[in-house]
Amino acid sequence: MADQPQNLGGLRDALQGAQLRHAATVVPAAPAAAQEGKQRLDAKGRAYATGKRKNAVARVWLKPGTGKITVNDRDSPIYFARPVLRMLISQPFGIVNRAGQYDVVCTVSGGGLSGQAGAVRHGISKALLNYEPGLRPALKAQGFLTRDSRVVERKKYGKAKARRSFQFSKR
Repeated sequence: MADQPQNLGGLRDALQGAQLRHAATVVPAAPAAAQEGKQRLDAKGRAYATGKRKNAVARVWLKPGTGKITVNDRDSPIYFARPVLRMLISQPFGIVNRAGQYDVVCTVSGGGLSGQAGAVRHGISKALLNYEPGLRPALKAQGFLTRDSRVVERKKYGKAKARRSFQFSKR
């Protein structure tokens, strides 16, 4: 019972002493810069990342190669027939001057083709970052690492669409 503080002042002194002892034993965390610069690869030497846009989710594997992009077991020019979508998924490589140096295999589901292309671009950017952490400033400056969180607004009751009202009739 001699360890128990008898009043609030004794309790405050005991707590401060315990905090000082605890602070001396806590090991500081490693700096974020040391954790950032580490290459993250799987057992086959590929970098993996998940990209998202609207309702589309893309799983992307990146490995050194000839620049071939495969989407859902099809070549990208066949899957993404519109040139704008093909340009969209190749943007991350152009920004960091790595065009034709990596093969990409990805599976994408949900949403439409435009959302899927955005998801693949987001996944490729994150996978590039996992393979070469030094590319982060260039990709971040272009906004390729930020997930575009815009989604379709839900329909409300009493409305024709999300915000569209039914036609008003005065009489």
